[in-house]
Amino acid sequence: MSNNIIEVSHVNKTYTRHQALTDVSIDIPQGSIYGLLGPNGAGKTTLIRIINHITAPDSGIVRFDGHQLSASDIYNIGYLPEERGLYKKMKVGEQAMFFARLKGLSKKDARRSLDQWFEKLEITSWWNKKVEELSKGMAQKIQFIITVLHNPRLLIFDEPFSGFDPINAGILKREILELRDKGATVIFSTHNMSSVEELCDDITLINNSHNILTGNVEALRKQYGANRYRITFDSASSDAHQLMQAIEPFVVSSRQSDNDKLSSSTVDFTLRSADALRPMLAAANNTVLINSFSPLMPSMDEIFISAVENSNNTTTQPPVYNEAK
Repeated sequence: MSNNIIEVSHVNKTYTRHQALTDVSIDIPQGSIYGLLGPNGAGKTTLIRIINHITAPDSGIVRFDGHQLSASDIYNIGYLPEERGLYKKMKVGEQAMFFARLKGLSKKDARRSLDQWFEKLEITSWWNKKVEELSKGMAQKIQFIITVLHNPRLLIFDEPFSGFDPINAGILKREILELRDKGATVIFSTHNMSSVEELCDDITLINNSHNILTGNVEALRKQYGANRYRITFDSASSDAHQLMQAIEPFVVSSRQSDNDKLSSSTVDFTLRSADALRPMLAAANNTVLINSFSPLMPSMDEIFISAVENSNNTTTQPPVYNEAK
């Protein structure tokens, strides 16, 4: 039996004169936090809506827990869309109960679950407030609770930290990790790459309707960081120009920056090949007083930009890098 809760196979979706998804395939493992990334208009929201059974693909198959996705599966899915939808004139508690009942909870179970969440997030005093009295972040907390209160197996969050200050964003991140640890699978769509590094196990990057990059976050960072390093050296007693000359035969690019307060300099560089590491280090060590040497891991921002630019610069569908878990 598959260990994937969602399997998207060769999905295509076209709107009027617009190809939203082109032959997209991804597998989302159970119990993981899976990042779905891409520029605006890339197709990720269309894919989210297909997985959530809001719209259907023109071709291809989506499987949920081993069977073809059906309307009944939505009771096992919690979806927090980027476009928020609370009724402003309704009271918070009344509205939360309404959505809980829509999700199939009895009145008794709904009230018990809501009381637990309101207490956990320290918002019990909001029960009789009208939604229009809440800030954007406060309303976001209510929508988060409505999304998760029926304990769905799959949670889909589209820009969940929008409107949150750093403290409340941290609280929400903690809750998402706790839900994952309790067995839920999370699909997480965001433009906040630091949150991706913090939370996601795996990612898929969609650009111009294609899946251009899929893999484990740490494996992708190592892949994109291959042969990239940083040397920090004592600039008071070492000559940066001589260092750059010494390592030039072994690198394809380099960049120097100084820290006058600490009397140190750094050089970031990319080696021509892995075999160049030892001779480069020997040349550097004979030229400057090295304080530290370390691999230079790219951020998810850098990977995102690099992958999208490479995709935009090719006329054929780019390859998918699928790293083993």
